Amino acid sequence: MPATSLAVPITSALPGCPEMTLLELVQVICDETRDDREVVATVRHLLSSGQVRLCGNFRSSAPSTFR
Repeated sequence: MPATSLAVPITSALPGCPEMTLLELVQVICDETRDDREVVATVRHLLSSGQVRLCGNFRSSAPSTFR
């Protein structure tokens, strides 16, 4: 399943924040879609591509962890 193209880029939603918690990332994506599969696919894509880095409890988790 391809990742969605967010109407508001992550960097615009949280300016100056290359790192965010998993909760913050999911909240931003949920503002654009309510499909759980699309949320997970988008989170995995953003983390795998290096567009977003996690801080907090999940900072050392591999993107493949989020299925």
